[in-house]
Amino acid sequence: MAAEDRLRTYRGKRDFGRTREPAGGTRESSGGQPAEEGERPRFVVQIHDARRMHFDFRLQVDDVLKSWSVPRGPSAEPGDKRLAVPTEDHPLAYEDFEGVIPKGEYGGGTVIVWDRGTYEPLSHDRRGRPVDFAESLAHGHATFRLHGAKLHGEYALTRFRGRDGEDAWLLVRRGPAGKAGHGTPDPRRARSVRTGRTLAQVAADGGEG
Repeated sequence: MAAEDRLRTYRGKRDFGRTREPAGGTRESSGGQPAEEGERPRFVVQIHDARRMHFDFRLQVDDVLKSWSVPRGPSAEPGDKRLAVPTEDHPLAYEDFEGVIPKGEYGGGTVIVWDRGTYEPLSHDRRGRPVDFAESLAHGHATFRLHGAKLHGEYALTRFRGRDGEDAWLLVRRGPAGKAGHGTPDPRRARSVRTGRTLAQVAADGGEG
């Protein structure tokens, strides 16, 4: 499916005459590029101070960012399980988005880029052969290793059926349990890996910078 089709839901929820979020589109206009052969795909974690504070976890899959809302944020502590609610695909250029979404717009609130980097797909079949990452997500279980400024190590996303009957996922930091104290920081004190600003500073700047 082309990015134009994958981004239909994303675009339908936004008025780009009001929000500075990227509209996405063709490779030339999106501001982001699919990973070239041999290059690792990208990931980004954004803190979003909307109606409810949460983290947005996004993995580059082909020409879009597959996205999940993670209320408590991804953990750096092995064994920690975090609820991850799937949201619409976002354009690749969203990796750089930091600013204020106007009140009244979908997701109105302040956004900072908390972490970003690359990831290695690690999914294999029962015979140990690599599985296409998009295929592993479609089957409901994908493993990968993050190489970010803040997050490092192996993670897994696993789909399950929630109490309301809707699909949800668990984002789990894999590996032997370590010492406590390496979870997710206070989002209001956290700083952007892109500009070094806090949510309050971005809001005070009106999203500029």
